[in-house]
Amino acid sequence: MDRFYSNGKLLLTGEYVVLDGATALAVPTKFGQDLIVKSIQENQLVWGSFSSEGACWFEAVFDLPKLRLVNATFNSESEGSAEFIAETLQDILQEARKLNSDFLNSEKGYVVKTHLTFPRDWGLGSSSTLINNIAQWAKVDGYQLLWNAFSGSGYDIACAQNDAPILYQLENKEPTATTVVFDPSFKDQLFFVHLNQKQNSREGIAQYKKNVQNSSEKMQRISEISIDITKTSNKKEFEQLLNEHEQIISEMTRQQPVKERLFPDYFGSIKSLGAWGGDFILVTGNETTPEYFRKKGYHTVLSYKEMIV
Repeated sequence: MDRFYSNGKLLLTGEYVVLDGATALAVPTKFGQDLIVKSIQENQLVWGSFSSEGACWFEAVFDLPKLRLVNATFNSESEGSAEFIAETLQDILQEARKLNSDFLNSEKGYVVKTHLTFPRDWGLGSSSTLINNIAQWAKVDGYQLLWNAFSGSGYDIACAQNDAPILYQLENKEPTATTVVFDPSFKDQLFFVHLNQKQNSREGIAQYKKNVQNSSEKMQRISEISIDITKTSNKKEFEQLLNEHEQIISEMTRQQPVKERLFPDYFGSIKSLGAWGGDFILVTGNETTPEYFRKKGYHTVLSYKEMIV
C-alpha cells in the first residue's frame, strides 16, 4: 500500500496577476487530501473519492491498461455528473501516463481511495491536491501535469508540496517557489471567513482576462506588497497593505471589493482570496469578529492557527 498527501492552498496576495508574472504570497493549509493505492490482481482501476465526513461521493472503474471507463457513480447534486467527473479523472490519468509511459501500464490493477480533510465547497484545492497526489504516484512533475490537464499559475501545486508559506512567481512557464517566514505577531487577530459559495477559479480567471487593464506598474506594486506583507510586524501597516492590494485588483478587474459589496460596516480590513466572489476572505479583527460574521449568516470562521500550516 502506498499513501500520498498534499496540502490545500490559500493565495493571500497576487490573485489573478500571478498568472502574468507577479510575485504572490501563498500559504499551505492544515487541510488537504490523501491518496491511498493498493494493488489487486484484476486488470482494473477501482476508484473511490471520500468527503471530509467519510462519505463516498464519487466512484469509478476503469479497465487497464487502456484506461477505458467501465462505470461511474456520483453522489451529489451540486456540480457536474458522474460521467463528467470520471472523464476529468481519466484525462488527468492519461496525461500522467504521457509523462511516464510506465504508469498504469502493467498487468496488475489498483484500488485507489482519496480522502479530503475539508468540505469540497471550501475551495482549498480539491483539484490541485488530487493532481499533485497523482503526480507523486506516477512519479511525474506536478506542475507539468497541472498544465497538461488544466491551466493556472501553479501556486496551488507549490502549496501542495510545501509546508511553509511561499513567495511564488511564474515566468515563461517556469515556476519559482521560495519558502519564507510569515508568522505575524498579530496572527491571533487574523481570520478566514467562507462566503458560502464555491468560486470556479477557471471562470474567475476568464473574467480577469476579459476585464484586466494591463499595467506593469500595478503588477510591480502587487509584487512589492507580497514581499512587504511577509516583513511587517505592525498590524496597522498590514491592514494598509491589504487595503491597497484590494484597490489595485479592483481597478484592474473592474470588480467591487468584497468589503464594499458585503460588509461596509465592518471595522477591520477584508481581503478577497483567489478568484473574487467566493471561497474564503482574509479578515483582520478581534474576539468579536466571529460573531459579527455569524450574525450575517457566514458561519465558517476559522482562526489563522486553525487554517494555516
